[in-house]
Amino acid sequence: MALQQIVEQTVAGLGYDLVEIERSAGGLLRITIDLMWAPPADGGEVQATGQFVTVEDCEKVTRQLQFALEVEGVDYKRLEVSSPGIDRLLRNEQDFTRFEGEVIDITLKEPLGAAAGGQVAANRKKFRGTLERVPAGGWQIVWSDEPPVKPGQRVSKKRVPAPLQALGFTLDELREARLAPIVDFKGRGARPGAAG
Repeated sequence: MALQQIVEQTVAGLGYDLVEIERSAGGLLRITIDLMWAPPADGGEVQATGQFVTVEDCEKVTRQLQFALEVEGVDYKRLEVSSPGIDRLLRNEQDFTRFEGEVIDITLKEPLGAAAGGQVAANRKKFRGTLERVPAGGWQIVWSDEPPVKPGQRVSKKRVPAPLQALGFTLDELREARLAPIVDFKGRGARPGAAG
């Protein structure tokens, strides 16, 4: 049985999605897993679950994979099982559907060229914005080139915000797409109903 098939069956059997298999120098076999996800049955809006892969999840998959790989005689020196992290790679249509409405980073295979209409540099290939589904089918990223407001900075009420821009794309036009690694170090927000 092929490595891909062994790993997919083992990971799916434990109730996880296989994100990536990577073989590195020195015999390292790196497996990336995520929690199972299915689109809403009623076709409604996609909701974030707020659940993440834990260390215990990785340990459970590691133990089962060690057994399965030994039985199948797969050669490796070290096995590493991990979560996709906050900058998770988006690889297929299901990933894009799952993370619709999230901020993502995309890199195009080819620069925009003259199709940009003059608002975006013709040689630009990298964008960060909100992932949206286009009604006609396909995807777009929506962003503003306005710099973010720094904490404590005063903003004039007369200031006109930069316009939003949108770029439609197909998965074939992408070199890479990832969730944007945005971290809020301020901690949890105030609890509802708590006195300020």
